[in-house]
Amino acid sequence: MKVILISKNDRRMRHLTLGGWTRAILSICLLGLPLGIGTYLGHKLTAQSPSVDVLTAETAQKWSENLSDQQQEINDARNNAEQQLSAITLRMSELQARLIRLDALGERLTSMAKLDSGEFDFNQTPALGGPESDTLGQAYQPPSFMQTVDQLVQKIDNREQQLETLEALMAKRKLQDDVFIAGRPILKGWMSSRFGRRTDPFNASVISFHSGVDFAGKLGSEIIAVAAGVVVESGERSGYGGFVEISHGSGFKTRYAHNKKNLVKVGDVVKKGQIIALMGSSGRSTGPHVHFEVYKYGRPVDPASYIHRNHR
Repeated sequence: MKVILISKNDRRMRHLTLGGWTRAILSICLLGLPLGIGTYLGHKLTAQSPSVDVLTAETAQKWSENLSDQQQEINDARNNAEQQLSAITLRMSELQARLIRLDALGERLTSMAKLDSGEFDFNQTPALGGPESDTLGQAYQPPSFMQTVDQLVQKIDNREQQLETLEALMAKRKLQDDVFIAGRPILKGWMSSRFGRRTDPFNASVISFHSGVDFAGKLGSEIIAVAAGVVVESGERSGYGGFVEISHGSGFKTRYAHNKKNLVKVGDVVKKGQIIALMGSSGRSTGPHVHFEVYKYGRPVDPASYIHRNHR
């Protein structure tokens, strides 16, 4: 290999002959210099930019671990959401079943209470209304799931309030029915003497005032209370023989006399139709019967108007 050198001043040329080793060394220098410079510059750039990661096996492993953790978090979130949805769905089913039972109970109570038609109608949606407003409201947006649950809970609360009101009405009506004085004080027998002036049964020449009515019957037959109340007297009274007096409130009392045996004592709370004594002929009596009196604010009144009353 020959190399020609030309001088700039005298423009003379010189010839150099390079051997095999010389040529090899020169080639290595000419090729290695750019490679070395590139390597040096790359190292400097990497040193100046430490935030740039070089994709290595270790980096790939970390990325894989991060992706696996994120996938596990997603799976956990999905499972949690499914569990919550199942719980809410079960809650909705329970609320709907509760509402159905309340409606059925309300219809039955309404029928039992014999309320006016339409007063408590559990088959119809509650009536709503109001004048139309000129002011435009917000655009309709479907309620969220939780809003739907809250609305159902509110609806059930309204049903329960209705049933509580209905129950109070029935309790009041039942109480009024119980203390409502009506009917006869016996199950079997007949009226043998009325209220008012009559010939005295022991002295036909004397006109006396009969403060009650008499019901004749079989000795030992049952005497019943014509209304609920509290026993205020039970024992023997002159002229009356075996005697029971019951207070019914609101100024009303009833008396049952000439009893063979009293079955209640003072302070007992009796129900309407309860057996309180057995028919006898004690006291001033001519035979087995019950002397029945009704007192209103301390004065005797004709029991006939109460005996023939219609039961509520």
